[in-house]
Amino acid sequence: MKGGFSAPGDYIYFKSQVPLHKIPIGTKQWRYYDFGPKVVPPLICLPGTAGTADVYYKQIMALSMKGYRVISVDIPRVWNNQEWVQAFEKFLDVIDVHHIHLYGTSLGGFLALLFAQHRPRRVKSLVLSNAFLDTKYFSAAMPWSPVVSWTPSFLLKRYVLTGIPNGPHEPFIADSVDFVVAQVETLTREDLASRLTLTSDAASVGPLLLSNSLITIMDTNDKGATPRELKDEVSERFPEARRALIKSGGDFPFLSRPDEVNLHLNLHLRRVGVEAREDLVPGVPKGGGNGGGDGGGGSGGPKDDGEEEGPSPDGPSGDVAQPVIGPESSDSGDVDIQVVGGTTAAMSGGSLPPVILEAYLKQLMVGCLVVYCRIPVSLLTLYMSDQDYSKIHLFV
Repeated sequence: MKGGFSAPGDYIYFKSQVPLHKIPIGTKQWRYYDFGPKVVPPLICLPGTAGTADVYYKQIMALSMKGYRVISVDIPRVWNNQEWVQAFEKFLDVIDVHHIHLYGTSLGGFLALLFAQHRPRRVKSLVLSNAFLDTKYFSAAMPWSPVVSWTPSFLLKRYVLTGIPNGPHEPFIADSVDFVVAQVETLTREDLASRLTLTSDAASVGPLLLSNSLITIMDTNDKGATPRELKDEVSERFPEARRALIKSGGDFPFLSRPDEVNLHLNLHLRRVGVEAREDLVPGVPKGGGNGGGDGGGGSGGPKDDGEEEGPSPDGPSGDVAQPVIGPESSDSGDVDIQVVGGTTAAMSGGSLPPVILEAYLKQLMVGCLVVYCRIPVSLLTLYMSDQDYSKIHLFV
């Protein structure tokens, strides 16, 4: 991270536990995270123009601890929609994934729709956030798009960053913007040029074979880089899709409102029939029996030798520390409070970082309000100060 940005403690912890993979496929370099039980059909997260695979770290931490498999990828250097569809299909073949659920935000949502249109047998459901159906608006805003591949890096970064609404933000939104800005600094000129080309190249989403009932549209209600009329077009195209409206969160609700986003993703995966395998999550108590087995957290995919990786989560002991989660209420109303391996040790003087312990205690407090007092998460957000709420990561 460059400049004065200080990486959040939970992101530092995430990087120490979840390996980053880099693999070349043809002329494309793929950079991705793959975490969670391998036997579960994955939720694949596609970022927007300014994002990287890292921006979904809160979703990887939360959902993998519930027994879901999450794959977050960088958009590789592709220059038109046909090349994207072909490259993404090759990537899925290499990592041996056939049926997928896609979560795309902004440009990632557009690319998810294109892939669902052209490869309908592989896409089983969609979650779209701040997405759009065609590139006409962005093409008109970029009359210089024919020379984008020759444009210097600093000008491309400036153009991408000016697309993020400026001005006073609530603290949790400001933190999410700072995180994404730091990620933009890691992108090369070619990365930025290819993504801007994808948003300006003439392309539109045609009819989908996917049922509307298998689509969730998750948008924020405040002003963002994707104009309201473009988001309304998505809602009109899929009138029977499930709507998940987040009151505020800016362009990056997966960072600014992770508890609400994770809740909607969890509900979507349950609704479309994805069965979580919590019994395969290392460190989580199993109900009766020893559980375990192949397919525990982490991917067996290829790893980049130059990338520093944390301990393998499916090692022989199964006690590797994992991202912590707070209590939640189950569908039946029973209390289901789970503490991952390593947390209790940290609370009794172990080595868990103080920032993680602090976050866990706050999760426990809020979780008790949700579980025992039956106070909805959305209601809590109305009465908690932005400063307090932005520091609490309730993974539900």
